[in-house]
Amino acid sequence: MPSDFPDNFIWGTATAAYQIEGAAAADGRKPSVWDTFSATPGRVLNGDTGSIACDHYHRYESDIKLMAQLGIKHYRFSLAWTRIIPDGRGAVNPAGIDFYKRLVDCLLDHNITPHATLFHWDSPQALEDQYGSWQNRQIAQDFADYVTAAVRHLGDRITHWMTINEITCFTHMGYAVDRDPPHAPGTRVDRLKTVWQTSHHALLAHGLSCQAIRAASPVPCSVALVDNPTIPVPLSESPADIAAAQTALHTLGYNGGILFPALTGAYSPLLLDQLGENAPDIQPGDLEIIAQPLDALGLNLYSGVYVRAIDADPGYEVLPFPQGYPRLHMPWLHLVPDCLYWGIRHISDTLKHTLKQPDLPLLVTENGCAAQDQLTPSSEVIDSDRILYLREHLKSAHRALQEGYPLRGYFVWSLLDNFEWAWGYDRRFGLTYIDYATQTRIPKASFHWYAECVRQNRVV
Repeated sequence: MPSDFPDNFIWGTATAAYQIEGAAAADGRKPSVWDTFSATPGRVLNGDTGSIACDHYHRYESDIKLMAQLGIKHYRFSLAWTRIIPDGRGAVNPAGIDFYKRLVDCLLDHNITPHATLFHWDSPQALEDQYGSWQNRQIAQDFADYVTAAVRHLGDRITHWMTINEITCFTHMGYAVDRDPPHAPGTRVDRLKTVWQTSHHALLAHGLSCQAIRAASPVPCSVALVDNPTIPVPLSESPADIAAAQTALHTLGYNGGILFPALTGAYSPLLLDQLGENAPDIQPGDLEIIAQPLDALGLNLYSGVYVRAIDADPGYEVLPFPQGYPRLHMPWLHLVPDCLYWGIRHISDTLKHTLKQPDLPLLVTENGCAAQDQLTPSSEVIDSDRILYLREHLKSAHRALQEGYPLRGYFVWSLLDNFEWAWGYDRRFGLTYIDYATQTRIPKASFHWYAECVRQNRVV
């Protein structure tokens, strides 16, 4: 059928450790910067913290049964650095390793392939106290040492590794000039250059960890980076607007300083011109470390921005969303389903002449939406708005496949409602409703819809 996906297409779902695990002080785990940040008054909506979250640490077996019910064969989750090395460096915590062994063994018992993200924003508070974490080059080596430990202990069970999730969010949203940033570690700095230096250190951590994974893994494995690029979508698919979108990819968001060096071995020259003296200091050999060969690139795609061609510099214009434009339950979550198609196309086409690896396999590692979910009197959640959102984005992904782009899989965000960072528990992204008072799990209408997509291997 025309809407079928390839037989080997990866259907999955995704979560992150701090957002679901809870058990914040259990079995030797020590605080991450998110424990500190969320416990600081005024930082998180309603004073919420991730100390309990979805209590997945104690309920993972029933949550994996939910995955089996969903019909997925792939699950993306993250490891908590402070469970495995509580002080960020030094001794490995056997209890933390044992938890992830039990989790992965349970996944494998249900024929679900684990895809482990080694870092999803929860860096050790000890390293923040010791040397300012991402402000210091030392964190790249400490991260690589943690990765080595994790892969040595778990690499017999996990063969799909993702190094770092969304560098932008814990660097450029975790540090800010003369204002309080919205994400942990929540550090004010005095220069934009300092902020760009934090993301450069995170790129170094990614590069060193790619080397560490391959050195430590006891079996052949796959290594990926996960990024959340800002996607320019041409207002019309005219040659001029498409060219404008391709130019915009360099300087929109943080693409030119994160995606470009990781994939091409160089910061975008257009971005460096913009930054001037605020560009990060790059030591000899850094870019070679950063641009490690990858087995896949993960793209977290939720929305995009419309651009069109103009006759003045920089050759494109970003168009504001009209007042009545449809939006889901986050301020930034405008409904732009074409972001999946254009995100995939931009990586494969816009960067094709500078990519270290043409035809790099791509995964949509997150796509989903917050919706204003309410339980009906019969304890159902009829989230037809989420179904609309997911259906349109999967159609966009299918277009990319039909045009021959190397999309290999899709992970919906998220399996469960969870701790949504600075929004606390107020925003729900899950296919499964969580009653936080009782920890009851209630599959939503979107859960059953997505299960049917997986079963039929097409957009339903």
